Amino acid sequence: MLRVVPRALRLPRPWRPFGARGCASDGAAGSPEIQVRALAGPDQGISEILMNRPRARNALGNVLVSELLDALARLREERQVRVLIFRSGVKGVFCAGADLKEREQMSEAEVGVFVQRLRGLMDDIAAFPAPTIAAMDGFALGGGLELALACDLRVAASSAVMGLIETTRGLLPGAGGTQRLPRCLGVALAKELIFTGRRLSGEQAHSLGLVNHAVAQNEEGDAAYHRARELAREILPQAPIAVQLGKVAIDRGIEVDITSGMAIEGICYAQNIPTRDRLEGMAAFREKRPPRFVGE
Repeated sequence: MLRVVPRALRLPRPWRPFGARGCASDGAAGSPEIQVRALAGPDQGISEILMNRPRARNALGNVLVSELLDALARLREERQVRVLIFRSGVKGVFCAGADLKEREQMSEAEVGVFVQRLRGLMDDIAAFPAPTIAAMDGFALGGGLELALACDLRVAASSAVMGLIETTRGLLPGAGGTQRLPRCLGVALAKELIFTGRRLSGEQAHSLGLVNHAVAQNEEGDAAYHRARELAREILPQAPIAVQLGKVAIDRGIEVDITSGMAIEGICYAQNIPTRDRLEGMAAFREKRPPRFVGE
């Protein structure tokens, strides 16, 4: 009997605010390389992870990976997180990929362990309960694009540059790129992009379906982030449990034949039936008023 008990459906504990986490504005050793923010006001329910490792162009080194894993583990338990945005605090860069300078100092065994941790990070992003959005305002190369591919939605500045360029470095994508890119674009196109190490602009990526939206960059260099927030605001009013279950049904269903996928959808639908939000949606429709979903 098919049974789906996804980690994403665990009922999270009540909201506990994060302790203060600073950004490394000068790349100083020991400074945090990310900042986690819970937005307020009309954006309450949107959280964001801001990567800020300017000297390394947000390259994924051991410290940055550890901080991202820790932030995801904490955010996963927070009930008020309805949308999570990944963005950069470094102008012109989303994430330059793996930190190859750091990797040069590793033994072969250490490289294997690090890549496994990197793959685990991408899996944790993909399995995050709430919708995730990558705001790509600059370069997203190698592991940087793999991070974006692990997100549910992607928004890019039209001038952003992205690609799985590992073959140009004597490598191949090792953090999910060989699996998530073909699921996004199809096998033949993914092979072409990986075999050639081709770089795409945000506009080209949008035309291929690699990103959901491409927007003209602004003077501040954060146009994709603002479009990502607009997209997050569209998601915010919807029933959060229904959204999360919809995500599970799509992510699990796409991996199996359609008969099994329909069974997964049925299991997810059954889990939504007893929720207060479903009853609220029906009542709001009957009373001709906007629904007030609480995530229960």
